[in-house]
This record gives sequence, structure tokens and C-alpha cells, in this order.
Amino acid sequence: MLKKSLLLGAIVLGLSSTVMAKDWKEVRVAVDLTYKPFTYKTDDGKPTGFDVDIANALCKEIKAKCVFVEQVWDSMIPGLQARKYDAIISSMSITEERAKVVDFTTKYYNTPSKIVVKNTVKTDGSPASLKGKNIGVLKGSTQEAYAMGELKPAGVNVVSYEAQDQVYLDMKAGRLDGTVADVLEVQGGFLDTADGKSYGFVGKPLASFVKYFGTGAGIAVRKTDGDLKNKLNAGIKTIRANGEWQKASDKYFKGLDIWGD
Repeated sequence: MLKKSLLLGAIVLGLSSTVMAKDWKEVRVAVDLTYKPFTYKTDDGKPTGFDVDIANALCKEIKAKCVFVEQVWDSMIPGLQARKYDAIISSMSITEERAKVVDFTTKYYNTPSKIVVKNTVKTDGSPASLKGKNIGVLKGSTQEAYAMGELKPAGVNVVSYEAQDQVYLDMKAGRLDGTVADVLEVQGGFLDTADGKSYGFVGKPLASFVKYFGTGAGIAVRKTDGDLKNKLNAGIKTIRANGEWQKASDKYFKGLDIWGD
């Protein structure tokens, strides 16, 4: 009888958990607020950017309240698994490696990455031509994966940072020769600023390195939260159709096509 009671209790608890999992009146969304113009802070400290606008539009569609949780990039997936938040809407690329531990929605944008170096560096962007240079990357990012897989074996000194803005600070200070970054993020976050005027893109976009960069930015959720993923997928489809996605894109990227292939 005791075993039967325990089994029944476990079933009831499991059913309760399932019901609770499907009651998405509030969605806690993780963001790394050092990735302008996708995710950053306003002057009064509030989260803003393209990803934040997309998150709010999606929450509106699924009739949920968005609660933003600031998280450093390298701990994004562990924090999701630890239930610190319910979704990552922070320009996370959909890669095979990440998909082993989290589920992704369909993409909500897709932009390439490129190498950026100081204008005095003589390079064509190839790994061999960057030998001996110091290249900073965001820890845990697809750009770090590319740099470790392609640049480091060619003799490039790859330095990983907890936040992308720390990379730019060391570029400004002369401790780094360049970085590997998303083209729109590095354009708005560094190249268009006074500190970035002596830097520029080199080589071709790195989109062909799918094993590192994946197939676009998606929303990461726990593998047990398929109901939330389905809601968000439907939301992405809706905001693409009703103009809300385009409104957010035009706000930050002035008509550029960031949906990608």
C-alpha cells in the first residue's frame, strides 16, 4: 500500500508539474546586456535593443509577461538548465553543439560574423595572415569557437572575455589587434564609435563556417518545455506576418535585411 501511495503521489506531482509548465503567464527571459544594438541598457539601466523588442512582441502574442534576467554570456545555458529563467532571447546562434542540451525555436534573424582589426595590421583576413596577432572574442560564443578552431591553430593568440564590451575596451587600450564579431553588433557597438574609427573589417563574411556559427539566432528553452517552444514558434510566425518583427528590425537596422538565408 505504501508503495502504491508513493506511486500515486508521484503521478499526481508529475501531473501538477506538467500543468504548471504549460501556464506561461510569465516568461523569464535571459539577456546579455553588453551586445548593442541587440541587447543593451538605456541610460537609466533598463534592458533594450532588438532582442528585447522581439521578446516583448512575442510575450504579447502568447499573452505572457516578459521578465528580463541579466546574465553573462558564458553562463547562459547553465542558468537555463538551473531554471533561473525560462528562455534565452539574446542572439544565441542555433548550433548542433548547443542543440544537444537545449531546444531552439526557428530562427528570428541571421547575420554573419567577420574579423575586425586595426587598420595598420597587414592582413587579408586569412588565419595565416593573422599569425602572432592578439584577437579578442566573447567567451562561450560562436566567434570563440571559430577562433579556437581556425585562428589559434594558425598561430593567432586568441583571448576570451566575459563580455563583448570588454573586448572593445582592450582594443581601445591597444592590448588587442582585433576581434571576431557579428557584423551588425561590432558596427554599432564599436566601429561607429570614436574608439573604432581606426579599425575595419577584413576578409569575407564567415557564414560558410556553419559548424561554428550555426543557422541563425533562435530562442533557447529547456528540452522539457516543448509547449513554450511551440508557443514561441507560433509567435515568431505571427510577428513576421503582422509587421511587428519588421518594425523592430527597422528601428535598429534602418531597413537592412537581417532575416538572412
